[in-house]
Amino acid sequence: MRRSRAFIPTTKEVPSDATLPSHQFLIRGGFINQQGAGLYNFLPLGKIVLEKIRAIVKEELDRAGCSEVQLSFVTPIGLWERSGRSEAMGKEMLRIADRHQNEFVLSPTNEEAMVELVKNRVTSYKDLPLNLYQINTKFRDEARPRYGLLRGREFLMKDGYSFHASTEDMIREFHLMEATYKKIFTRLGLNFRVVAADSGAIGGTGSKEFHVLADSGEDTIVVCEACDYGANIETIFQTKEEVDSLNAKSYEELQTKRIDEKCACGGKLSFKKGIEVGHIFQLGDKYSKALEANFNDENGKPRPFEMATFGIGVSRLVASVIEQNHDENGCIWTKATAPYMVNIMISNIKEEAQVTLGEALYAALQAENVSVMLDDTKERFGFKMKDAELIGFPYTVIIGKELANGLVQIFDRRTKENFAVGAHEIFEKIMELV
Repeated sequence: MRRSRAFIPTTKEVPSDATLPSHQFLIRGGFINQQGAGLYNFLPLGKIVLEKIRAIVKEELDRAGCSEVQLSFVTPIGLWERSGRSEAMGKEMLRIADRHQNEFVLSPTNEEAMVELVKNRVTSYKDLPLNLYQINTKFRDEARPRYGLLRGREFLMKDGYSFHASTEDMIREFHLMEATYKKIFTRLGLNFRVVAADSGAIGGTGSKEFHVLADSGEDTIVVCEACDYGANIETIFQTKEEVDSLNAKSYEELQTKRIDEKCACGGKLSFKKGIEVGHIFQLGDKYSKALEANFNDENGKPRPFEMATFGIGVSRLVASVIEQNHDENGCIWTKATAPYMVNIMISNIKEEAQVTLGEALYAALQAENVSVMLDDTKERFGFKMKDAELIGFPYTVIIGKELANGLVQIFDRRTKENFAVGAHEIFEKIMELV
């Protein structure tokens, strides 16, 4: 993409309601803009990042044997009434009526709808197990939408649902999805922990959350420094007041509280702040029994499906990457999530030699399917450099005055290193880096 043709409305101004780095930098960098309270538009850069994350999620799920579907965003409220969740979800579930006064909801999740999809279509144990998922829009009418994409009202979510003939097989799939989620977050370049969690309104017999570690996270988790143990404090402390008190504390304040107990492995336990980006649940027959969704077992006897459900906050991951990867100047994308891997900056487009090299390098990288931006604008060098840091391109090739000596510069956004490379070697060097 040529910067002169791109729609990237960067700005120096920090939105008045943006307190977290991801909220500030995603708006300032031209990735998103606010449409209303908790409602955000994805601009071209933000859409590229969102699609890269979505692609990784889909690749790993398909590899694990899951099948993608797409359910209607609007769901008849009758399904929720039959499962008993129409009241449990409270005001977070936005209810609407059509011209005939039929009631619907804007889906906050889709357990009921997916059960209805499978009901009477999968009738035998021979057709099980089955794992269906979608990556689709959800809406939850948050009382206090805040923190940009981390707590919006409309968001992109991956929600998956598995159906089984036995509890044992459901638990097997639960562990498979835990391993699959770990692969997804590892590919995204994130530092995360898996923790025991409360099942909340979804219900079931057990659940685990996936938290991106970030000082700005809303949730407080306890982790072991010697093993993989982790737990949300909701599963440890008895009262809501204790949980709310700890969640209200900053990461720095939590470091002054030490945990007296040791982990079962003997390791030291400590508090961390996390952003919940995934949650998996063992549902049992809670929804299948309520919605009378049965299959015939080996003896021809009808039984309710054993189920599990698995969620990932896809749009929330866009912000989570930046909460974990930023500095005072802007975004620092991981290689898997960067909107463009390389930014070619022509310092002075009036200099024919600079333009010639920039165009040649741009064409060569495109031919190798490297995602590359060519900054061919007339802006001053200082402005271009600040924009490059704000947006967070992993590598910026600076073609400037040193070209007269046969040299160009490469700026590494993560390390902030700036090193010279021979102009005739620049293509090979970039290919090594990416």
